[in-house]
Amino acid sequence: MIFMNDIATHRPTSGATAEELAVQLGDVRSRSRRLTEDLSTDQLMGPMLPIVNPILWEIGHVGWFHEFWTLRHVHRNAPLIERADLLWNSSTVPHATRWDLDLPDRESIFAFLSDVLDRQRDRLSGIVETPARYFYELSIRHEDMHVEALAYTRQTHGYAQPQDLGGAFIRDDGAFPGDAEVPGGSWRLGSTPADGFVFDNEKWAHDIEVAAFRIAKAPVTNAEFAAFVDDEGYQRREFWSDDGWAWREREGAERPKYWLPKREMIWMWRRYDRVEVLSPHAPVVFVNWYEADAWCRWAKRRLPTEAEWEVAAIGEAANGGTRLAAKKRRWPWGDEAPRRAHANLDFTVDGPLDVASCSAGDSAFGCRQMIGNVWEWTASDFVPFPGFSRDPYEDYSEPWFNSRKVLRGGSWATSTRIGRPSYRNFFTPERNDVIAGFRTCVP
Repeated sequence: MIFMNDIATHRPTSGATAEELAVQLGDVRSRSRRLTEDLSTDQLMGPMLPIVNPILWEIGHVGWFHEFWTLRHVHRNAPLIERADLLWNSSTVPHATRWDLDLPDRESIFAFLSDVLDRQRDRLSGIVETPARYFYELSIRHEDMHVEALAYTRQTHGYAQPQDLGGAFIRDDGAFPGDAEVPGGSWRLGSTPADGFVFDNEKWAHDIEVAAFRIAKAPVTNAEFAAFVDDEGYQRREFWSDDGWAWREREGAERPKYWLPKREMIWMWRRYDRVEVLSPHAPVVFVNWYEADAWCRWAKRRLPTEAEWEVAAIGEAANGGTRLAAKKRRWPWGDEAPRRAHANLDFTVDGPLDVASCSAGDSAFGCRQMIGNVWEWTASDFVPFPGFSRDPYEDYSEPWFNSRKVLRGGSWATSTRIGRPSYRNFFTPERNDVIAGFRTCVP
């Protein structure tokens, strides 16, 4: 067991107040419920798949994580369910067994969630120490991640679109073509204690050199990706890496995961449980790293490194535009907290907006939608930064180094707490069920 004083070296210089934490707990729990409560008992379990959890297990795990790190770890309370660790500790409960566990029924699990939340709110009034706040913030962000996972799990299973989650789905802003010129220079990659709560894989900021580059102002669109499909890109070996081609042959992939065969010159896709026309100017989404890499080879482009992505998102120019400035913006548009005009985060809209949307969110170099709408694959492997040391949640990053690719930027289902420019998401390169697209650089 790691106690509160063990995280002294991990403490941010500031954190949320007890009142703010209480609001955040209610906010994220409301989203979890809206994504799950309408599902039938059968849907809450779903078929066994290696890429998603049974939803009933997942929401129990969310409640367990909150209880373990706050009520038990911080407040030294006894477990609310005696066998909870045997059911919901993701570090010790193998994925494939989660469909066969003797789980409590849905009413009991939802009651468990409510009980944990009520007890957290009762105890927050006494929270003043930064270490204690850390574990509340960790638990809230952990649930944020599972909210997004619940959203794409509903897409994976073809369940109905969740109700009362996200604004009107409007896509009519069009394309945003062209490249941005980004100068080279020294860059501090990573986070600092002044950034507030951060995850261990963001620690700590370190200086690197970045060469000048050109990066697309917007992510690759459905129309741009469709040109690759129409050019038989999935059948042409020369565009695929060895691992990518092996994946394509194994899966029999001929187009992005949810695209349907073209009919009367129109591309359609399955969105939740409905079939819709693909918006040509929305970013392509639910494509994996192999597909992004193959498109780049076809288009004679490349994926940005995560450092290049971060520079394009929150960097500024100096010396008349010839060098990178030392300053890093908090968000691509500046220091103002994200609003609807800036980014499609927090289910502003439950789906991908056209790439020309959110013009108020442009970076200093004119790149749009660096935050929100779709996660963006980068060329970078998920590796530790120099001097990495794991945080109390030991299995968050370290077990996955050198086996995944880094994604940046967040999606429409990502919380503002997670969708920060410095946040490093990571998935294996074959994952095409997550809300991911990509933007590209000139070679």
